Amino acid sequence: MRQQVPHTPSRRTLLGAAAAAAGTGILTACSGSGSGSGGHGGGHGASGGASGPEGYVDPAGKEVAAAEKKRARGGKVREVRLMAMETKLDLGGPQVRTWAYGEGLPGKEVRVTAGDTLALTLANHLPEATSLHWHGISLRNDMDGVPGLTQKDIRPGGDFTYRFAVPHPGTYWFHPHSGTQQDRGLYAPLIVEDPREPLKYDKEWVIVLDDWVDGVDGSTPDGVLAELSKGMADHDMGGGEKDGSGGMDHGGGHDMSNMSSTSMSSTSARKAPSPKPSGPSRMMMGAKSDLLGGDAGDVAYPHYLINGRAPKDPSQFRARPGDRIRLRIINAGGDTAFRVALGGHEMTVTHTDGFPVAHAKTDALLLGMGERYDVLVTAGDGVFPLTAAAEGKKASALAVLRTGGGAAPAASVRPKELTGRLLTADKLRSHESVALKSRKPDRTIKLQLTGGMAKYDWAFDKKPYSPDQRHPVRAGERVRLVFANSTSMWHPVHLHGHTFALANVAGGPRKDTAIVLPNGTLTVDFDADNPGLWMIHCHNVYHAEAGMMTVLGYRK
Repeated sequence: MRQQVPHTPSRRTLLGAAAAAAGTGILTACSGSGSGSGGHGGGHGASGGASGPEGYVDPAGKEVAAAEKKRARGGKVREVRLMAMETKLDLGGPQVRTWAYGEGLPGKEVRVTAGDTLALTLANHLPEATSLHWHGISLRNDMDGVPGLTQKDIRPGGDFTYRFAVPHPGTYWFHPHSGTQQDRGLYAPLIVEDPREPLKYDKEWVIVLDDWVDGVDGSTPDGVLAELSKGMADHDMGGGEKDGSGGMDHGGGHDMSNMSSTSMSSTSARKAPSPKPSGPSRMMMGAKSDLLGGDAGDVAYPHYLINGRAPKDPSQFRARPGDRIRLRIINAGGDTAFRVALGGHEMTVTHTDGFPVAHAKTDALLLGMGERYDVLVTAGDGVFPLTAAAEGKKASALAVLRTGGGAAPAASVRPKELTGRLLTADKLRSHESVALKSRKPDRTIKLQLTGGMAKYDWAFDKKPYSPDQRHPVRAGERVRLVFANSTSMWHPVHLHGHTFALANVAGGPRKDTAIVLPNGTLTVDFDADNPGLWMIHCHNVYHAEAGMMTVLGYRK
């Protein structure tokens, strides 16, 4: 059982902590105060974004620079070097060849303080182009990491420096926005500490959830996408779009034969040949969840992980009885919602997607892909399972909290808290310090979620993604987004560069990723205060690759 070193608040500012480049893929340094403005990528292999419809703010335009200047607070400049590389990983039993940030999974945590400027240089040692997206961060648009929209991709052998002010404390993470790369080992936590932290706790445990297929019996995420893209017309699986008569309407389907492994990067002019299915079939058959409103997912993963470890040899966190522990939970999965509980403990939810909420007690949480929750627990005496059940998929991931003697829990343990009080985002209320002030929307944008499994033609408004798409807004507006899900599948939708408030409930929490249930509607409000071109997409890796992405564009 692998030991995990607890994170203690008294040492939280030691970002650099002598990480070795060869073993972790990351080097850090700290320099003096910087303005946080500017910040264009250095090195070779990447710069600039895509040209598109006229009249919109350019990702590197003066409006973006002005917004960045307002964000800068004179904090420290945190310099980091990161390497994306091919490597072999031990997943707590299974040995896989994959792509990762160094030789560990997750990649080495990056930790800064709100007000700092992060200057991270990514060196691409992969066989294909890549990028970095900073999930949940309100940052300058040209550092958002979407090739073909906000930057050119980082070619093999190239590097790029992401430099931006980090405005808000919270639990975030980073991953590529290039093809299916996120569903390999290319992800890591980004923790932004609050210089005026109001919470009191003794230790901190960063928990990253994942579903894993890469390198298992010849499978790759590209191969999974190729299999899914063939569709399920011969299978009576549902998961499709409902027409007014209750039948299946797969209108708006598009030819998947030229699906690029890097289509998420928007570089349509350089599409690679379509990958072929590899390994055994990974198509999920019959996974159902009442909580998710029907179909639970598309992919039958062979492994589910917490902090890179499978349940037979889980990650272990040590504390003392009575310790107050902050858990930062991140769902980095590609196609799986997780129901999370810590056996023998009640959790107090303090944050979702980095922003504080009115504290709420629960036994279990539901996290869609891309969502994060912070919770506090008071450690009991003994050995306790932290179980992340793959919702609707009849499997789970496991980590262990150890505060005393006792045998390790069984790999298949299902603590009773999993079926106790369950908290979802719509039950939370924003903390008054970050609540979005009441205001009538200046603009409403309605997006219909369309497509289905039969043709695997996921999209917004039956239009597969193009980097030239624009949903216009203007700086200073209060914008309402209405997501109407006409499919029989749930979708975790993510907005880049902003946080929104759930408008379906009074005082709804601030988030950047939220679940839209089948045949349901999600309404969110946000302030247009970060100019540029911003992605809106489903955070199911395979749905996004199929075309469920679009662009929010600020008018000049």
